[in-house]
Amino acid sequence: MRMKYYETLYLINPNLADEDYEDVVSKFNNVIEKNEGVFIKVDEWGKKTLAYKIKKFDKGYYVLLKYCGNPGITAELKRVLKLDERILKYQTVKLSDNADPEALKAKIGEGKTKPGEDEEIIEEKNTEVDGDIEDDQGDENGV
Repeated sequence: MRMKYYETLYLINPNLADEDYEDVVSKFNNVIEKNEGVFIKVDEWGKKTLAYKIKKFDKGYYVLLKYCGNPGITAELKRVLKLDERILKYQTVKLSDNADPEALKAKIGEGKTKPGEDEEIIEEKNTEVDGDIEDDQGDENGV
């Protein structure tokens, strides 16, 4: 099954109690599950100092979600993130239009990926699916 592959990074209010913090993380995980998304990785980076103040805070909890889903999944996640006052800031990036969630999970589960390597997995899969392999052996003039 091929899906779009997304990455969402969001910042949570640093003054939350541990149970409130975990409630926020599970809330957004549930949004993805309800919209038939497939989690690749949930990476909680913890409390970090921000580069600049956001909503008068100089620290925040960072959470990175990597997931696959259908195009509408990001609209719903964005809506829920906007409504939650505990979220300082968020950003979603589409990493691929055509990714295999099971292959991504397998590679990350084996611990074989380093930061940025999951993009290589996507590219390999896209090349196999498209069947087009470009030949980069020509010089600048294409000869």
